[in-house]
Parts: sequence; C-alpha cells; structure tokens
Amino acid sequence: MVRDIRVTYRRRHSYNTKSNGTKLVKTPGGRLVVHYRKKHANGVKCGDCPVILHGVAHARPADFRKLPAFKRSVTRSYGGNLCADCVRTRVLRAFIVEEQKIVKAKIEASKKSDKTTSKKEAGAKGKGGGKGKGGKAKGKKK
Repeated sequence: MVRDIRVTYRRRHSYNTKSNGTKLVKTPGGRLVVHYRKKHANGVKCGDCPVILHGVAHARPADFRKLPAFKRSVTRSYGGNLCADCVRTRVLRAFIVEEQKIVKAKIEASKKSDKTTSKKEAGAKGKGGGKGKGGKAKGKKK
C-alpha cells in the first residue's frame, strides 16, 4: 500500500520559491507536517576581491545584526570588510606613495638649492664690473 505523503503549506505563500522552502517532518504522533527552512546564508566577501572573509559568521542580514561583535568582524584594521591580503596591499601602496612624495620634495629642494647657488656664483663673478667705485651706475641728479 502506498503511503500518503501529501501535505499543505501552513502559510499563505503557495508557490515553491527559494523563500518558501519546506521540509517534511514526521511527528511522534505519526502525522506528516511541513517545517519551513530558512534561506541559505552566503559568507561576507572582501570589498576589493571576491574572497570570503575568514573568521566572520555566515548569517542572513537580520540574524547577522543580532550576532555579537566578535562574530561579525576580526580584530584588524578593515576587519570584516577587507581580507588580509587587500589590507596589506593598501598599507604598502600608501607607504610607497608617501615615500614618493618625500623623494619628489627632496629632488625639488635640491633643484632650488642648485639654482640659488648658481645665481650666487654668477652674481659674485659680475660684481662691480665697470660701474665705477660705488658698484652702482650713477643716475640723473635732481
């Protein structure tokens, strides 16, 4: 004899969609009832690359907010938002950019100092060149 495994939904939503997933459960009294399943939770992903973050719980958004803080992130800068490799590359990039700024400033400073020294040398060579005793050309008297 074939057993009857037909059951009805217990909620108003009557279509077999992802949000209306069910599981058949046999009660101790022998009845078959429907239990509703929750949707599958994906892991939190890194903001820069598609890697799933280690140490962060997988939960649906409403449940995720109810989790304690230590399950929602890791203790690192950008923890819970970026993976360790992306944080490392960001730190290195920022450090290299700062180094480049310092090098550029030093180069510009050395160029300015070279210009001022060359001007001083040129000024020292041309001092008092045929202008008389005072070093200045005499203008019109009033």
